[in-house]
Amino acid sequence: MTVKDILDAIQSPESTPADFAALPLPESYRAITVHKDETEMFAGMQTRDKDPRKSIHLDEVPVPELGPGEALVAVMASSVNYNSVWTSIFEPLSTFGFLERYGKLSELTRRHDLPYHIIGSDLAGVVLRTGPGVNAWKPGDEVVAHCLSVELESSDGHNDTMLDPEQRIWGFETNFGGLAELALVKSNQLMPKPQHLSWEEAAAPGLVNSTAYRQLVSRNGAGMKQGDNVLIWGASGGLGSYATQFALAGGANPICVVSSPEKADICRAMGARNVIDRNAEGYRFWKDEQTQDPREWKRFGKRIRELTGGEDIDIVFEHPGRETFGASVFVTRKGGTITTCASTSGYMHEYDNRYLWMSLKRIIGSHFANYREAWEANRLIAKGKIHPTLSKVYSLEDTGQAAYDVHRNLHQGKVGVLCLAPEEGLGVRNHELRAEHLDAINRFRNI
Repeated sequence: MTVKDILDAIQSPESTPADFAALPLPESYRAITVHKDETEMFAGMQTRDKDPRKSIHLDEVPVPELGPGEALVAVMASSVNYNSVWTSIFEPLSTFGFLERYGKLSELTRRHDLPYHIIGSDLAGVVLRTGPGVNAWKPGDEVVAHCLSVELESSDGHNDTMLDPEQRIWGFETNFGGLAELALVKSNQLMPKPQHLSWEEAAAPGLVNSTAYRQLVSRNGAGMKQGDNVLIWGASGGLGSYATQFALAGGANPICVVSSPEKADICRAMGARNVIDRNAEGYRFWKDEQTQDPREWKRFGKRIRELTGGEDIDIVFEHPGRETFGASVFVTRKGGTITTCASTSGYMHEYDNRYLWMSLKRIIGSHFANYREAWEANRLIAKGKIHPTLSKVYSLEDTGQAAYDVHRNLHQGKVGVLCLAPEEGLGVRNHELRAEHLDAINRFRNI
C-alpha cells in the first residue's frame, strides 16, 4: 500500500466512507522536518541571514500510532505560517524542547518526542482513520484543521479552551504537523472543508483566519461592532488581510497601514477606502533604538482623523510590537482597545502609560483561537463571506523555498504547499458558489 493508492481513492468520485476505511495504511510517508542534531547550525548568525532552505528536509517517516480522540488525515495541501519559519531557524528557541516536554505528559504523547519534527499548522485533506471515542468524523470526510491542541483535563480550559494549561499549537509545539502527506490531529481540530475552494485555497486561511477572528471579532478579543474605526497594521499581510476582511464584512471602518503602493492597492481591492502607506508618508516612531518620538505619534493620529472625519481609533489590530506599540496606544480613543497577538518587530514594548490609564484604554492579549472561534471563522470562509488570501503555491519539495520567501517577506497574503494534491485547482465541489466569488478568491493571485 502506498500514498498513491490513497490519492487515487480521494480523486475517485465513486469512493465511499467504507472504501476509505478499508484502505490499508502505508508504513511511511513523506514529511517536511527539521532535525534535532542541527539546532545549532545557525549559531552566531543574524536572524535575517538564517536560511530555512538549509534546515528544512523532506524525509520519509513512519506512520504514527493513532490514539483515542485522534484522526489520521491524508493531507492534500498545507501552507507556510511564521511559526514554521521560526521552527526552521530555531528561533527564539528550538521546538524540540516543546516536544520533549509534551512527551513527558503521558505514554501516548511520548510519540511526539522524536529526533525530527514534522512541522506545519494548516491542512486540507481527507480523514483516513479515527481513534476510539471519535464519533463526529469518519473516513472519507473532507476536512480542514485548526491548530489548537488541548488536553482539557484541567477545569481551567472549560470556559475557553485557549486557557487549558496543556494548550499547544499543533505542528509547532507538537509533532506530526500538516506539511506532509499524512498528519495526526485531535478530532476536535477538524472542521468541514469549504466546498467552493480547491485544496490549496482551503488550507491557507486556518491559522491566520482564526487568529484574526478571535483578536478582532470574538468577545475574547476586541468584540468589534458596526461603525468601529479599526487600525490594522500590515493590512495586506497574512494576518492583516483577514482582519481587513472581517472589519469590512462586519460593518466597521478599517484604517489599513501598509508599507508600499502595491500593498495599498491590495487593501483597496478588498474594499478598504482608508489606507496609509507608512513609508510614503515617512513615519518614524523611534528617534533611535532607545527613544520614541511622540511628535510622530501625533502626526500619525492627525492623519487618521483626516481619514475618519475627525474620529479616533476604537480598536487597534496589533502584531508588529515594539516598533508600533507606542503609537498604537497613543492613537486609540478614550476607552478604546489595543489587541495584540504578536511582536514581529520586537517583544519588549514601550508606551506612555499616561495615555493608557488616564484615558481608560485596554490592552488585550490574544493568541490563536478556541475551537468555537476557529469553527465560526471557517464557517465564514465556507459561506463566501471571507476569502482566502493565497498568492503562490509550492510543491512539497520546495517547502524550504516557501519558508525562505515568508522569512524574507517576499510574499503577499499566504503561500500554499501541495502535499498529496498533484496539481492546483482540485477538490472544488460547489462550482456555483465558486463562480460567484472567483475574483475575490483570486485577488492575491493577481498581484
